[in-house]
Amino acid sequence: MDVQLKRGLLDVCVLAAIKDEDSYGYKIIKDMKPFLELSESTLYTILKRLETAELLTVHTAEHNGRLRKYYHITDKGRGRLSEFAKEWDELMAVYRFVTQEEKGYE
Repeated sequence: MDVQLKRGLLDVCVLAAIKDEDSYGYKIIKDMKPFLELSESTLYTILKRLETAELLTVHTAEHNGRLRKYYHITDKGRGRLSEFAKEWDELMAVYRFVTQEEKGYE
């Protein structure tokens, strides 16, 4: 898969994982596991990139005597999810065209 495409998909997946409630790293990985494997190092790189782009914010809270970082999607992040839904429709149209063409060569 194209690296840029995969990067964009992972970014959107992380945003989707926190769209309904704030979450923390381990839970995000756990929630995404049925759909895709994501290492901690990859996740934290994505989270930092999303924070820099103002698609999410970070706050710390104590949990069992330790500080934990929680991630919260911003309005800009929600906008990115909406954009993705529109882009996905276009991508699926291209996919249908490509696979239709391939079927003709079989």
